[in-house]
Amino acid sequence: MTSTASETGSISIRPAEEADLLAIFRIEKSSFSQPWPFAAFERYVDEPTFLVATDGMKIVGYVVADTIPNHGRALGHIKDIAVHPSRRGEGIGKELLKQALSGLHVRGTYSVKLEVRASNDPAISLYREFGFRYLRTIPRYYGDGEDALVMIVELD
Repeated sequence: MTSTASETGSISIRPAEEADLLAIFRIEKSSFSQPWPFAAFERYVDEPTFLVATDGMKIVGYVVADTIPNHGRALGHIKDIAVHPSRRGEGIGKELLKQALSGLHVRGTYSVKLEVRASNDPAISLYREFGFRYLRTIPRYYGDGEDALVMIVELD
């Protein structure tokens, strides 16, 4: 699953590898006040929808997605997505999300959910572009007490 997005210029999307984890973790730490621990990423290396965006040899973003059982049908879950702060606004996050949703759909997933900080307007806007809709609020989901919005999309 390698692609070059016209909107993102020379960015390629490919499955994450063990060798990518340090760069991914650095982006995670620069993107979130409560980053995932390094070990959390290690668990997903073999997931076909743990993807990285590269510009040449440099990792500039990533998405972690997988499926979870849900009443006999697989439910997709976008667990984490981030783009290096210096590369935001270039469409990289959009391409990562597009590829992750496509990969989940190919695996037989028809619904995908995610959690997003209630205050993260840029992310919420991106998710709405892909058809995600608000499902519910989880009060005090994040360690700092902020609520999470659960959003869901049905894939065609």
